[in-house]
Amino acid sequence: MPSSKTSTKPLLISAGVALAAITLGIVSWQATAPAESGSAGSAAAAAPRTDPAAELKALARRESGDKLAVGRADAPVVLIEYSDFKCGYCGKFARDTEPELVKKYVADGTLRIEWRNFPIFGADSEAAARAAWAAGQQDRFEAFHAAAYADGSKEKGFAEPRLVELAREAGVPDLERFKADLAGEQAAAALKKDQEEGYRIGVTSTPSFLLNGRPIAGAQPLDTFTAAIARAKAEAAKQ
Repeated sequence: MPSSKTSTKPLLISAGVALAAITLGIVSWQATAPAESGSAGSAAAAAPRTDPAAELKALARRESGDKLAVGRADAPVVLIEYSDFKCGYCGKFARDTEPELVKKYVADGTLRIEWRNFPIFGADSEAAARAAWAAGQQDRFEAFHAAAYADGSKEKGFAEPRLVELAREAGVPDLERFKADLAGEQAAAALKKDQEEGYRIGVTSTPSFLLNGRPIAGAQPLDTFTAAIARAKAEAAKQ
């Protein structure tokens, strides 16, 4: 029988999701709402307002040694990606869109991508997330990410032998260390940190993104991301 701490955790997360989802909905609306006019607009303008986009933008860690990131720490645009290795749309984004963003924008210093492991499909998802983190400790997160999201990969499951196979495919040099890291407390803590951040801001599905603090939901077409990056870059240049 699970302990009370374990059994109450889903209830706590559910309550947090409900509140955070409302928060993100407000954030999304406020970030895109047109300016109001007339007397009602004047009254609204007089009330103090926070800048939710700035608050979300501050979630970018910009740590130079971040093992789950690519791109310059001082890049003008940061894309935070919340994803699950069992998510089909995450895989589509990873195969079809993300490589183009890396090639076009990470390479020239415009864009930094920071990944957040956000497993929502159960134990296999969580195991894959910990494995990705473990691969990252040996500087192979990006390669593991590509291998795990390869077409047909998720259908093979993410039991430990499969995760070790993916690590080998990704070029992780020390597989014994990989297995120890996979099962270690640091991997669990890193995963919890990413999950709690996502739940706090209202992430309830994958993939979900923040681009300089502006939410983008789902595996949108490449053009959606290129337009958003161009806008964010232009805004950053004015600051």
